[in-house]
Amino acid sequence: MGLRVAVIGLGRGAVLTVPALAAQARIELVAGCDPDPAARAGFAARHGVPACETVEALLANADFDAAYIASPHEFHAAHTLAMAGAAKHVLVEKPMAVTLVEAASMIRAAETAGTVLMVGPSHGYDPPVEAAAALVASGAVGGVRLIHAFNYTDFLYRPRRPAELDTARGGGVILSQATHQIDMVRRIAASPVTSVRAWTGGWDARVTEGAFTALLFFANGAVANLTYSGYARYDSDALAGWVGEMGGAKSPAAHGQARALLAAIDERQAKAARTFAAGAVSSGASKHHERFGSVLITCEQADLALTPSGLDIHADDGVRRVAVPLPSIPRAGVAEAFAHAVLDGWPVPFDGRWGLESLAICHAILLSAREGRDVTPSELYPNVSERTL
Repeated sequence: MGLRVAVIGLGRGAVLTVPALAAQARIELVAGCDPDPAARAGFAARHGVPACETVEALLANADFDAAYIASPHEFHAAHTLAMAGAAKHVLVEKPMAVTLVEAASMIRAAETAGTVLMVGPSHGYDPPVEAAAALVASGAVGGVRLIHAFNYTDFLYRPRRPAELDTARGGGVILSQATHQIDMVRRIAASPVTSVRAWTGGWDARVTEGAFTALLFFANGAVANLTYSGYARYDSDALAGWVGEMGGAKSPAAHGQARALLAAIDERQAKAARTFAAGAVSSGASKHHERFGSVLITCEQADLALTPSGLDIHADDGVRRVAVPLPSIPRAGVAEAFAHAVLDGWPVPFDGRWGLESLAICHAILLSAREGRDVTPSELYPNVSERTL
């Protein structure tokens, strides 16, 4: 038996992830949902299935087993609760919600309904991250001691909706981008984050957090240093031979042009041009893995560097380059994991509890920066029961 999936939210995230769902042999796309008529029309034309204007109409008119929720961050909780109330399984984009109270309610709703709640995709699913985590778990390179993750992008100067520049509605680089780095380092360190110390910055017309740096301390003694800037000047993909986030080649000549381009266009129209509303499609298979900046992992017996092709192992006897096989289509692993979780009862890689913990770390970064102190993420959980997650 296959898994019939409806897609809620037909924006950029869906453009990038739906191809993997459509290509998964055990998944059938059966419907879409978005308030934008152009997005609905584009999705329907692309995938040959109907698309509804509202979640209520979707539940009333479409026959499906699960939903991939790629709506704006501020709607993740409401849409997930609606799906759980109808006994539908959910794959929800990161961050799983804007607030911790919302995230906890999503977990309780899925548990009550007996449905799968999986958070993703994020770069924590990238095959080189998975390979590094497996290598560390094998004990072959000793325990993790230090992880250094940094990324400099033009995130803040890509076309944005107003909510994407409003922290209270899930905008800014912490909830939107730090989640990737948090998932990556958590998967590799394989230990709870016990304390966070952070700084955030926002200093121009795009009024939100545009940069941050954070120290994450793990229960096993490891520490991770995360740094991110979305201010569209330096581009850290230069350090990876101009291989971009989606694994494709970038032109160095386009470096630093995001600000000027944004000033010359209609931002709302440019945002729509990257979605199903304009017939946008994923670039498909690439020569390299999806990636998120640079990640260096210091272990007791070797240093590991994630690369666009896999990972480099720097040990006493030299450097060994490990090529990690490319998926048949980007994010295929996410689609496969969701199908296995629902149809076969396999454990979910990043479940609702994982998503809550990553969201708590995001809020710990914001609180630490605001109050100038160390923050324990678990102190932010909305009630005592969530402290034991």
